[in-house]
Amino acid sequence: MRIVAIREKTVSLASSIANAYIDFSRMTCSTVALITDVLREGKAVVGFGFHSNGRYGQGALLRERFIPRILEATPESLTDAGGNNLDPFAIWDVMMRNEKPGGHGERSVAVGALDMAVWDAVAKIEGKPLYRLLADRYRGGAADRQVWVYAAGGYYYPGKDQQKLQDEMRGYLDLGYTVVKMKIGAVPLKEDLARIEAVLRVVGDGGRLAVDANGRFDPATALAYAEALRGYGLFWFEEAGDPLDFALQASLAEHYDPPMATGENLFSHQDARNLLRYGGLRPEKDYLQFDCALSYGLVEYLRTLEVMGEMGWSTRRLVPHGGHQMSLNIAAGLHLGGNESYPGVFQPFGGFADGLAVSNGHVGLPDTPGIGIEQKSSLYAVMKDLL
Repeated sequence: MRIVAIREKTVSLASSIANAYIDFSRMTCSTVALITDVLREGKAVVGFGFHSNGRYGQGALLRERFIPRILEATPESLTDAGGNNLDPFAIWDVMMRNEKPGGHGERSVAVGALDMAVWDAVAKIEGKPLYRLLADRYRGGAADRQVWVYAAGGYYYPGKDQQKLQDEMRGYLDLGYTVVKMKIGAVPLKEDLARIEAVLRVVGDGGRLAVDANGRFDPATALAYAEALRGYGLFWFEEAGDPLDFALQASLAEHYDPPMATGENLFSHQDARNLLRYGGLRPEKDYLQFDCALSYGLVEYLRTLEVMGEMGWSTRRLVPHGGHQMSLNIAAGLHLGGNESYPGVFQPFGGFADGLAVSNGHVGLPDTPGIGIEQKSSLYAVMKDLL
């Protein structure tokens, strides 16, 4: 078997929303189709991939480096020992040839998009949903049939007052979510506290609300927010400072007892190890948010899970950023703690298969082979353009 072609396209994710650090007025996303010569029901098996929101499209890197390396490799160097399926680890090694260590930035996003397409194809060729394939290979066949999810939103945008923020969060509860998340840090502390208290009047309890500063704060501001937030008993306080400022995160842990969360902007198992070594995070209460689609894909993600285990962390403390079906499959197949969800933004890339409703904060997965992209009609319509 062989890979016949790989196609990529940059699509728009532009919207008027903003967090404490960036707006999304020019946000883009790379989509990828990996076409094989394997036939199922008379059609070529195609693996689809894309990367998570918050990082721009990676078309140049994909076209100039990573796609050519795969297409120039011999077919047998990309398949498993029997030649019956693609080997994601061999393909990852081919993509990363001649790449120096370190510098985990934009290239990790490009590789993540391609890696997603590879795993989608692998699961389709094997005739299994990806979560089932992962459970069979790495968890003795035991998979979670449902995954806990929370609704991420609460972005800033022009004209959005407290009433509109409350209406948004009330809508998430009506959809079946039990925990919601909102943005903080783009306005003064006093105004953010008023926004938080408005949402608490809707959700009823601090344990049903998480807040996310998107790395906005310096040490003094992070501690000021920690002091002000402590009494609310929030579900978590996310990414207070720069993702690589482990000293700030460790200082926060000394002053803020409720749960914290971070990790979505760390893109390698080495960075994950340093966060757990030096960030002061507490494995019994804090959460990690590494996103495979931004961090070199599932091949690298498996290494990150190994690091977590070596350092005493359960995979159940990992709730990936991104709100996409790839992470949902990983969560179910590898026993993570849950997955982010974007009911109102970043469509059609966020969300789940059509007809799968959230119930009591949990959602199921389709039983069709692959990631399930074809089962989300609005997303499949975008991906079909690659064909």
